Amino acid sequence: MLEELLLFAKKPVYEQDITTPFSNKLRIFFKLLIIALCTSIVLLIVASLVENSLQLDMGKHAMDDLFDNYSIILIFLLAVVIAPFFEELLFRGPLVFFKNSTSFKIVFYAFTIAFGFMHISNFEMNTQVLLFSPLLVAPQIGVGFLLGFIRVKYGLVWSMALHACYNMVLIVPVLIMQILDIPIE
Repeated sequence: MLEELLLFAKKPVYEQDITTPFSNKLRIFFKLLIIALCTSIVLLIVASLVENSLQLDMGKHAMDDLFDNYSIILIFLLAVVIAPFFEELLFRGPLVFFKNSTSFKIVFYAFTIAFGFMHISNFEMNTQVLLFSPLLVAPQIGVGFLLGFIRVKYGLVWSMALHACYNMVLIVPVLIMQILDIPIE
């Protein structure tokens, strides 16, 4: 799987795979989910170490506002249903229009990077956040790459499902902690 991802990273091509059985697609889906989660965790740890060692102030995260102002059900729906659906339509949907284009690679990476940097809006804007934005959104850029990969291989529904599962794995433990009134920090 990693070798296939590296080959795709070097030369992304819009090539839908219609011959792979559903069970194999599902197996690849879960491998990509695990890779996405592991990569994000490592990058979040690196970002946290940099933030702590340089004593940076990244301000309040947008998730804090969500938990302060909205119900757990609404947060779940926003994170696991609404955001994946609309973000995939916006950032992976248009890839189909460039599938035969010589500039597909540029478009693919432009959408991947745009997806990552859109998430900088989760932070309070200040100079430190802007300077360290590539590190702060690196997890989303990495996940955006994997979402793009599964989108061009198996279709938009697969990227929506992967995005939804990824968000669900990250948000559900926090929601459970909220329900049980366990402090997060």
